[in-house]
Amino acid sequence: MKRILEITSIEKYKGSSYEVELDGDRKVFLHAEIIAAYGLVHGLQIDSEKLEEIIFSSNKRRAFQYALYLIDLRDYSYKEMYSKLMRKYDRNDELCTQVVDKLVSTGAINDKRYAAMLAKHYVETKKFGIFRAKNEMRLKGITGSIAEDALEPYVCQLEENAESIISKKYERFLSDQNDKKAVAKVKNALIRYGYSYEQVNKAVKNYFEDAQQEENDDAD
Repeated sequence: MKRILEITSIEKYKGSSYEVELDGDRKVFLHAEIIAAYGLVHGLQIDSEKLEEIIFSSNKRRAFQYALYLIDLRDYSYKEMYSKLMRKYDRNDELCTQVVDKLVSTGAINDKRYAAMLAKHYVETKKFGIFRAKNEMRLKGITGSIAEDALEPYVCQLEENAESIISKKYERFLSDQNDKKAVAKVKNALIRYGYSYEQVNKAVKNYFEDAQQEENDDAD
């Protein structure tokens, strides 16, 4: 059964928020936009269902503003933002879905754009291989074809990246190609970076071939 409630007072609270009192004992805090949108005034009678609708709209507005604040700090994927809002707003699926869908419709969240940025960062800056880059992107909520399409332009530079990592970080371990323990240490490090076994073996092979060529050039 619907309960009828009367607005007994609307008082300024802080900023653009107002304290709305109903039946002299229940208080809710609403933004001025919500009050205007629903035409709330002193003495107005509303039923309990309408009140729940108003509170939902107020929470949705608050969640949307919170999401915009987060996006000002860094980009988010759809999945990341949804999870973040679910934790903050008592796992209210309807509210969180509506907010994130609105963020997508306004362009504030764009998984393809975010994926392109992540791919560039993980491959060009962090020098990760495809497997590690994909895993890091998955943790950010980017999976499937969106992740694969974003990483595709960087496939051609993976070999160069792997060789760069060896030169900058692990060259000291490769003074002797017959030192299987040292060579395995370098290969395992590259595997952790996300390179395939084929890419790792080729990078190490190229390193030793280049080192041998330099020795030959110096001897001439």
